[in-house]
Amino acid sequence: MKKIVLSAIFVAATAASLSAASIAACATCHGANFEKAALGKSQIVKGWDEAKITAALKGYQDGSYGAAMKGVMKGQVAKLTDADIADISKQIAAIK
Repeated sequence: MKKIVLSAIFVAATAASLSAASIAACATCHGANFEKAALGKSQIVKGWDEAKITAALKGYQDGSYGAAMKGVMKGQVAKLTDADIADISKQIAAIK
């Protein structure tokens, strides 16, 4: 029983750190509070709701969204799962 509980804690901690790493990677270009235009070319993401962020990330994945940053972002989101996108969208939308 103790091993199961410790395993569950480890999995939860690993998942949390992966999410934090994902949003940290985004903040590298978009700013810690998502207040910057990435590389001076993107829209400012701060203030977007969860649905808009999700739509943009999925659009970058399938190539249906984006302008100047389309090529850069396609590579950044290529390996994200739907769950990753939902988590990242929720975290970014929560930043006020």
